[in-house]
Amino acid sequence: MSDVMIEARELGRTFGATRALDDISFRMEKGRILCLLGHNGAGKSTLVSILATLLPPTNGTARIAGYDVVREAREVRRRIGLTGQFAAVDESLTGRANLLLVARLLGAGKKEAAARAEELLDMFALTESADRPAGTYSGGMRRRLDLASSFVGRPQVLFLDEPTTGLDPVSRNALWDLVRTLVSAGTTVLLTTQYLEEAEQLADRVMVLAKGRCVADGSVAQLKGQLGGSTVRATLADPGATAAALTALRTAGLDPCPGEPAGTVTAGVEGSVGLAAAVRAFDTAGVEITGISLSEPTLDDVYLALADQRTAVPVPF
Repeated sequence: MSDVMIEARELGRTFGATRALDDISFRMEKGRILCLLGHNGAGKSTLVSILATLLPPTNGTARIAGYDVVREAREVRRRIGLTGQFAAVDESLTGRANLLLVARLLGAGKKEAAARAEELLDMFALTESADRPAGTYSGGMRRRLDLASSFVGRPQVLFLDEPTTGLDPVSRNALWDLVRTLVSAGTTVLLTTQYLEEAEQLADRVMVLAKGRCVADGSVAQLKGQLGGSTVRATLADPGATAAALTALRTAGLDPCPGEPAGTVTAGVEGSVGLAAAVRAFDTAGVEITGISLSEPTLDDVYLALADQRTAVPVPF
């Protein structure tokens, strides 16, 4: 049996004259996390809606766990969990009753449903409020209950559309840990987010969408690599020595430039070897520094560089 759990081929969707999704193709294997990054309107939620059988594609095909999302939608829905951008719970029911209802709709018996509800109430720190109507919950609590509902059926593929919106840092970290636990047990996760830290923490693979197209596709390390190597930043003891510092770094074969604030210089380097070369260059030239650091490109840098692109040149993954 194939380990490919999500597959899209030239998937597209139009709304009138608007091309919301433009020929997206990718495959994702079992037990991995794919993160979709993109600004509002980039096509993230449209892609999730198609893969979760909520919206038919205008063109192309997609399969979940081997089942076509259009022709075999019922089989797909039996194998997925979905959490949208906004909490979707029955506010007239208690937290416990919401989870019991979902479990029974998924075919669980009374005892099995009750056991699963208790397990999830504990996982999402909702036990103390389990017998209160969901309408009395805070926004964060409703969000946690909504997330718990998507885990009831132990899905093979889990779609999380901006799942940590409205969660406090403790709840967010707890969700990250739960996602990691599910993935270690074989669940495949497709996560959309605008939080770059979330992608850094969770993603095996990142796709950046812009205007409905994929403009980058690869691991976090691969995407960072698109922006080049590391950067050395040195703070000079005497800001008036900037010209001498630049000359020293050029002599060492680097391509430096003045930094901000005044009295700093920067240069692109290849890891710690470049850092050592910069230190030696300053020492040889007699340029005194008060500090020096080495930094890599961040996912923020990647996103800002890529998010406004119209055409895709994906990183091979």
